Amino acid sequence: MKNLSLALLTLLSLAGSSSLRAQETWTPEKQMSFKNIQDTEISDDGKYVAYVVRTPVMEGEKSEYNSQIWVAATDGSFNFQYTRGEKSSTQPKFSPDSQKLAFVSSRSGKSQVWTIRLMGGEPIQITDEKEGVGGFEWAPDGETIIFTKTDEPTEEEEKARKEKRDVILVDKNYKFQHLYSVAASGEGDKTAKQLTDGEIVINSFDISPDGKEIVFSYSYEPTINSGFIETDIARVSADSGAVEVLVKRPGNDDNPIYSPDGKTIAFTTTNGEPMPIGLSDISLLNIKSGKITPLPKTPDRSAGLVDWSGDGSKIYFQEAFHTTRSMMAIDIASSKKSPEQLIVEESSWVSDPSGVATGFDLSPNGRASFVFQNPNTPPEVFVKDLSSNELVQLSHINDTNEVPEMGRSEILTWKSKDGLEVEGILTYPVGYEKGKSYPIILNVHGGPAGVFSNFFTGGASIYMIQYFAQKGYAILRPNPRGSTGYGKDFRFANFKDWGYGDFDDLVTGVDKVIEMGIGDENNQFLMGWSYGGYMTSFAVTRTDRFNAASMGAGLPNLVSMVSTTDIPDYLVAHMGEEFWNDYETYEKHSAIYNIKNVKTPTQVIHGQNDLRVPFTQGQEFYVALKRLGVDTEMIVYPRTPHGPREPKFLMDVSDRILTWFENYRK
Repeated sequence: MKNLSLALLTLLSLAGSSSLRAQETWTPEKQMSFKNIQDTEISDDGKYVAYVVRTPVMEGEKSEYNSQIWVAATDGSFNFQYTRGEKSSTQPKFSPDSQKLAFVSSRSGKSQVWTIRLMGGEPIQITDEKEGVGGFEWAPDGETIIFTKTDEPTEEEEKARKEKRDVILVDKNYKFQHLYSVAASGEGDKTAKQLTDGEIVINSFDISPDGKEIVFSYSYEPTINSGFIETDIARVSADSGAVEVLVKRPGNDDNPIYSPDGKTIAFTTTNGEPMPIGLSDISLLNIKSGKITPLPKTPDRSAGLVDWSGDGSKIYFQEAFHTTRSMMAIDIASSKKSPEQLIVEESSWVSDPSGVATGFDLSPNGRASFVFQNPNTPPEVFVKDLSSNELVQLSHINDTNEVPEMGRSEILTWKSKDGLEVEGILTYPVGYEKGKSYPIILNVHGGPAGVFSNFFTGGASIYMIQYFAQKGYAILRPNPRGSTGYGKDFRFANFKDWGYGDFDDLVTGVDKVIEMGIGDENNQFLMGWSYGGYMTSFAVTRTDRFNAASMGAGLPNLVSMVSTTDIPDYLVAHMGEEFWNDYETYEKHSAIYNIKNVKTPTQVIHGQNDLRVPFTQGQEFYVALKRLGVDTEMIVYPRTPHGPREPKFLMDVSDRILTWFENYRK
């Protein structure tokens, strides 16, 4: 296999035969056909990489995803599918000696840990848990598997369920999640040993290099909202015993990872203060002294820990940076420098910064595996030697899938009304002709701390970008204030300002595209999901510039939202107070209180089982619009939480929106 730079690979991907490309056009079905790659795992010897390929299954009555594991040799000698079947296999992890692969599969019913010899053989079931397992890790000696499991129902609870007496007591009778150990041989008794107990939920864990201890982060309730309040760090003996709390303070202390010598723990933190809007710095804990040493702040202060370098001299983390995402390093010896010096001199991109790299894993000998993609290139797996910068493409999952002519994407920057610089991604219509203006779609991301990055625009998503481009639309995807990737101050800039400064950021971006002569001022459209749905609802109360709008899982009423969502603390953090203490702020930023201003035909889309933005939010807006006489329609996806999980539904969304927009296109 030839070693190619990512830049060269990108050029090659764009240089395909135009005659072949002309045979296909972009449709939702076409975008669904590109396979997604999740998670990479590199063996400790750096010789193999396992990765997970996720494929939609939509034949007949089926509408689901099937994930299977592939394994590739880093020298390019082989790359093949390792697991098969109707049941998915995920979470691949090599044994410490790189001779076995463990993974999670529900092939026997519930999700269990299985192992298989790397060079072939039959899979062996390791765990046999009634309710299945969560995450897992190999112990350093390869003899034990440590895993998490949620408490099982009691006999009385099982009986109540069978007798239809299983009443739900809200915020009571929680099921907590704990650590367990089991022999990795899979032979004999599969009974696991419980290592932790009590009213805690294990979020993540790491095993010490000598295998004697396990450090873990935990929260106090099995709810998503509890993670916004406090998560702490503790450790326990691998043979079970008393839990020793290492870090306990307000806010989040999470993702602990032992240094190679076992003396230090790196972890992410909000530094002793709750930060529900979003913050993740890196600190080091000296296990012996208990001293916590903050490391210099990363560019976005949203660091996701990857691992230590094999010699313990560096901490690797992944983070969004504007429209890109990659892995960077902090040199521990240089950490006394100012953050500005550190970032300029010591941090480095591990992948080509023109795209998005995710799913990082490191081997002790300095090799990194990851998934890379950019707007024109589907995702594939790469491995990079961090000392020599040698780069090898390992997977070719999407090579045989013909890429039709694409609407090209470019990064735009513009000034908002208050002078704030804003960035976004503009995707041109397929077959764009210079000097001709096109209908423009303003697409707003969720969050608000989401970000539009340089992902492959031909892949499957709620909004099928190339499908809209194929139909003659230009699509602008801005990153307004509040977005991740532009630093803490930018992410916090929409505090108590939803629907105002961010609205200006969005519409000035549309103005920019119109001024460029690309967007048609007579054909402007708006769509967004979650927070993007919120902005859609709020925008149509402030302007009638859009021909039509589509609100996906939007929240037009912040008062009813905060008391029904499963993440109330996140919303309260942005509004500054509980609504009963500052009703004026909630009303000011809620579209429903200005619903009489809406003239724009607005489509409403919602999942029936949405707990993040409850179904009644969409229903409230739809009914009000209908009673006002505003053109509207409501589309409800059954069995659906906060966004489509079934591929047939995912494929349906963009078609529904496009049909709605075409009704109002001039």
